Amino acid sequence: MLLREFFIDPEEDVLEEGQTWARSGKKVVRKFRCSGGPRKNRVVAKMAQCFAAPDIKKRQTLKKTKARLGGRMIRKAKKTKRINPASKRIQSLNKKRR
Repeated sequence: MLLREFFIDPEEDVLEEGQTWARSGKKVVRKFRCSGGPRKNRVVAKMAQCFAAPDIKKRQTLKKTKARLGGRMIRKAKKTKRINPASKRIQSLNKKRR
C-alpha cells in the first residue's frame, strides 16, 4: 500500500502526473511534473520520486552550493536556455502541450 492512498480518496480525486519534456545532458527526454506530494510542481524523472522521502544530505549540500555560487548558477542557466538547441526544442515542445 502506498502512503498517498491514506490521504487521497480514489473515487474523489484522481492523481495524475503530467508529462513534460526536459534535458538530460544533451538529449531531450520525457519527464513528469508532480501534481501532489512534497515535490508538487517539480519536474522529476520517475513518478515515484514525487512521494519519495527527501535526502537531507543532498538538500544541505545544495543549500551550501547555492549560497556560494547562486548568482553564477543563475547566469549559466539563463545562457544555456537562450543558446542550447536542445533547450530551445524543449521550450517549443512544452508550449505545444499547454
